[in-house]
Amino acid sequence: MKLINIGFGNLVSAQRLLSVISPDSAPVKRLVQEARDRGMLIDASFGRKTRSVLVMDTDHVILSALEPKTVRARADGGEEEEEDEEEG
Repeated sequence: MKLINIGFGNLVSAQRLLSVISPDSAPVKRLVQEARDRGMLIDASFGRKTRSVLVMDTDHVILSALEPKTVRARADGGEEEEEDEEEG
């Protein structure tokens, strides 16, 4: 079973992950609120700003403080995607 680090030592199963999305749009905010109402929301952001919303096949919704591109990079096997600021 492959696990993805979603920040602060929290891990999720890669096989159960359906999507990683940005929390900025109204439909995603509704999805998060509905999951909270149903008791299916897991807040793994530790009080930080939510930067990605993970939707699982178990109908759970997980909030993470990591950017979606960072979660994707970790799911692809790399630890984090690094940007070259010196290139230019």
